[in-house]
Amino acid sequence: MTSIRTTSVGEVRDLTIAALDTAGVPQPDVDAELLIGHVLAIGRGELQAAIVMERQVSGDQVAEITALAERRATREPLQHILGVAPFRTLELAVGPGVFVPRPETEHVAQFAIDALGVVPDAEPIGIDLGTGSGAIALAMATEVPHARVYAVENSVDAFIWARENFARVGASNATLIFDDLARAFRELDGQASVVISNPPYVPDAAIPRDPEVRLYDPPAALYGGEDGLDVVRQLSETAARLLRPGGTLIIEHGELQGEAIRDILTKDGWQAAATFRDLTQRDRTTTALRA
Repeated sequence: MTSIRTTSVGEVRDLTIAALDTAGVPQPDVDAELLIGHVLAIGRGELQAAIVMERQVSGDQVAEITALAERRATREPLQHILGVAPFRTLELAVGPGVFVPRPETEHVAQFAIDALGVVPDAEPIGIDLGTGSGAIALAMATEVPHARVYAVENSVDAFIWARENFARVGASNATLIFDDLARAFRELDGQASVVISNPPYVPDAAIPRDPEVRLYDPPAALYGGEDGLDVVRQLSETAARLLRPGGTLIIEHGELQGEAIRDILTKDGWQAAATFRDLTQRDRTTTALRA
């Protein structure tokens, strides 16, 4: 990216957008404003006001914006550059080694939040299997504060980020452990009302199109075996152990996997397996009830 020499916020914005657009970055205007706002410690609304007021930017700030924009132009994820990712009401720390939470997962988490919220127990139990950054578990814990929420992660790198986010959010009703999801939480067998997971579901031979995913998301969080459903098969077994009768299993998946997942769950004895679309009208979430 060509060095930005102007000191006007508006001109810096325009040049940053142009550089990101040339690099093929989706929504270059949004990313440019977030990068500039990060350096200037202002939000996007304040940034627009700064443009109208013709606020000036110092040379050091211009240099920092330029450096961050050059990183984004290589398709390094914006969240890695900023060090945080928004998720529902939360701001989570993210970086190399952990899957960056996506907006579509916010919609998946809503299923778990709704299911937990209607359980008549004083302290219903929700479990997030393969929590990654901790996004889903912490959303459940903060939005259903009377629930007890448990999360497990078996990647060392991801667990470090999750542990930071659990400390950052400070939800006293949330518990994080390092373990494999196949054997986790045996002390809770038959007690959970909700089990949710966003497992790795990309088939091993499928290469993600977006460089941000292909080059930066950890492979263990992406690839799920030949058909992408190896972890889903394990989830079916683990969730059946953890859930009480009538409890709800919620799985995020790719848009072409709903039918196959419903078949797996139905053959395993689950009831009322159903697939739901996300806000882009792609199949995204499959739920089922424990018999």
